[in-house]
Amino acid sequence: MIQSKRLIFREIEESDFETIAVILRDEGVQKVWEHYFSDEEVKAWIERRKSGYENYGADYFLAIDKLTQEVVGQIGLLKENIDGEEVWEIGYILKGEYYGKGYATEGAQAMADHAFHTLKAPKVICEIRPMNQASIAVAKRLGMTEAGMFVKEYRGMKMPHLIFELHSR
Repeated sequence: MIQSKRLIFREIEESDFETIAVILRDEGVQKVWEHYFSDEEVKAWIERRKSGYENYGADYFLAIDKLTQEVVGQIGLLKENIDGEEVWEIGYILKGEYYGKGYATEGAQAMADHAFHTLKAPKVICEIRPMNQASIAVAKRLGMTEAGMFVKEYRGMKMPHLIFELHSR
């Protein structure tokens, strides 16, 4: 089980629908993803997480505060293909009321440690929309450096993403 000082992480299940819907429908998430997540899209999101666990042993996990047992968001490792290279990406999506409390940085650090020490990954990345200054700040706090940019096509939109990377030490 992956954990950090304040957080434990567990796989997302179908019974987590309402929690995932709240996270994905947060105003900040909608701004970055540029759409509202319908019930069908939330269900598909959960199915993709389950597929990630089955195929790679990791994906977004629920991040749960150890003291309160409250879900603070989703933080995880996703297998991505960027320009033909398979890499582990650290992803973090928090509930709005948990922004600015250090949970994203703490959880992302736990995922980087897991990627390097357990999965033996040579590097991890974050792909971040250029306007998402809070996520960029998290990547920089992890010691990541900007390594390029690419355009992701999502729902028919071309969305520029910055790539930040951190190499195993």
